[in-house]
Amino acid sequence: MRTLILALGFIVAALPARAQTIAPAEIKAHVGQTVTVQAAVSDVHVGRAGVTFIDIGGAYPDNAFAAVIFASDRAKFPHANDLKGKTVAISGEVVLYQNRPEIILKTADQLKAN
Repeated sequence: MRTLILALGFIVAALPARAQTIAPAEIKAHVGQTVTVQAAVSDVHVGRAGVTFIDIGGAYPDNAFAAVIFASDRAKFPHANDLKGKTVAISGEVVLYQNRPEIILKTADQLKAN
């Protein structure tokens, strides 16, 4: 019986953690964690290097955070430019870039439009 309990414990420990859903204003407190943020998109813009920025919680530079799509991954998100004003769920690890929180989008399943 003890072996079964230990085995179950290892199985549970090996399961991937589900992303915690948080509000945009809370994101900076979750740096290094994988989270899901559900909110309306304030703005979408493309930088000079072809990087797409999806601003949440206000437009840059007053946004709570940005979801970032690098040019090499842009084809995976064909409707990104149409998201302004729509509610989305963005999932991924929260990182800081120049002391601003962001989530890097690499796969289409990280971005869901409602």
